[in-house]
Amino acid sequence: MKLILELSGEHPAIPVEEVKAILPVFEQNTQVLIAEAPSIEIINRFAYTHAAMTYIGTCPADKESFIQMLEDLDITSPEPFCGRVKKMADHGMDASSGELERLIGYHVKGRVSVSSPERVFRVVIAGGRCYFGELTWELDRSPYHTRKPGNRPFFHPGVMMPRMIRALINMSGALPGEWILDPFCGTGGTLIEASLIGCNAAGTDADREMIAGSRKNLSAAMAGVADARHLPFPDNSIDHVVSDLPYGQSVTIIGNGLNDLYHQALTEIKRVVKKGNHSVLVTHQDIRPLAHQHCEIIGYFEQRVHKSLTRRILVIR
Repeated sequence: MKLILELSGEHPAIPVEEVKAILPVFEQNTQVLIAEAPSIEIINRFAYTHAAMTYIGTCPADKESFIQMLEDLDITSPEPFCGRVKKMADHGMDASSGELERLIGYHVKGRVSVSSPERVFRVVIAGGRCYFGELTWELDRSPYHTRKPGNRPFFHPGVMMPRMIRALINMSGALPGEWILDPFCGTGGTLIEASLIGCNAAGTDADREMIAGSRKNLSAAMAGVADARHLPFPDNSIDHVVSDLPYGQSVTIIGNGLNDLYHQALTEIKRVVKKGNHSVLVTHQDIRPLAHQHCEIIGYFEQRVHKSLTRRILVIR
């Protein structure tokens, strides 16, 4: 099915990349993608997609073209409906949102119900284009809130939020049934998010307390104490690695410092991950020169968390 995806504006690239790693994308605009999906259910896995619409049509972002599109579509709705409009910062539309919503109500045949519609026709306007569809899915943030680190049985400061972890897993291209490894699993956030989308998840950590904590947070967790420089997995046995690498503060650093740890961990990641598959690593310094020695860098992104912390995200193969 052809879908219009309305994306979060929290980061310019991550919302796009997590979708592109999973679905074919035919068109991209500001916070908008047109993608092909096997079903609407697959959208549940995306962390930074706000809404999904079944594709109906598209046109230039001007009132005259919008009216012409509605007339050409000649839609009839047996169920009560309403129109909704979302304008992105670069929309370029010469008509107000209210005017466009009224035009939808006028041109779609059927009963308009603003208060209790059974169908919502939604237009997203971005980059001088109108993307028109029927709303079929909206993001529910409450499960992510429930899984926030502070709400888990075992808490440790400095861990990533569930939505970011989910996006990183998606960026790896992981599919249900595949094996995801986090060799620095900490409190188990990656294991939780991977399990929720049907992946098999394994985690290791050099810190026994972290492993005990991850098992508290996910009772079925396959987690064990291990040195990331000497992973207890056969060659080519893991589909993807997704991990937030340690950076020295309140973590167990093994070996001869961070650079040595990163170097040897990358060697092991390359060994255990199946050839050609993608992995996603998060660091707090730019390790691209080091990573280049071990793998191909597919993507690099930065996310500013606060004044003293910027995450560097590497997609590697």
